[in-house]
Amino acid sequence: MMTPVYKRILLKLSGEALMGDQEFGISSDVISSYARQIKEIVDMGVEVGIVIGGGNIFRGLSGESQGMDRVTGDHMGMLATVINSLALQNSIEKLGIPTRVLTAIEMPQIAEPYIRRRAERHLEKGRVVIFGAGTGNPYFTTDTAAVLRAIEINADVVIKATKVDGIYDKDPVKYTDAVKYDTVTYSEVLNKNLKVMDAAAISLCRDNKLPLIVFNSLVEGNIKKVVLGECNCIGTKVI
Repeated sequence: MMTPVYKRILLKLSGEALMGDQEFGISSDVISSYARQIKEIVDMGVEVGIVIGGGNIFRGLSGESQGMDRVTGDHMGMLATVINSLALQNSIEKLGIPTRVLTAIEMPQIAEPYIRRRAERHLEKGRVVIFGAGTGNPYFTTDTAAVLRAIEINADVVIKATKVDGIYDKDPVKYTDAVKYDTVTYSEVLNKNLKVMDAAAISLCRDNKLPLIVFNSLVEGNIKKVVLGECNCIGTKVI
């Protein structure tokens, strides 16, 4: 068996990616693909933490644009991430991989409260840990939550799953001459406003020397390739 280059990872999934070709909600095909890919790397001995967004259900910023109080909207967005976390937990456990959902907002009937030492213990026991409800605070994105949790659990890397195969100098959907980076520095991401993650998340990565890999997760098998160190072929590494 090939040896992973990372022992413990934080996988950041977008809520929008869960929609697949739908306009709303969760695609059973997409979430099943993620579950299979996660099982693949757990079977290789990789310890997996996950943060998932809620944009397929509700985004705080969209609520604000419609006149909703921002704090209320962000709290609703946090609850959306918990719905996605439970759905992903269900899909992963159907494949026989023990999984725990830990939430920044306490809801003990459906998930465990986030406690760093508890999360680390679950990971050491080979359980997948899904961190729900973001940081528990409004005005912080799930990208920032992903980096924060990665630092807290001493993850080796953050891998950000997207719909494109890495970071480009401009939007590859709009511009056919967009150029893909194999590697890029955090300072370049901030200075060139490359829209990888929000500035707070990028700054946290840079200040804590935490590598970030951006790749296309909708191609099955790509998560395994990333943990085996093949990110240059399928994504971009931020250093």
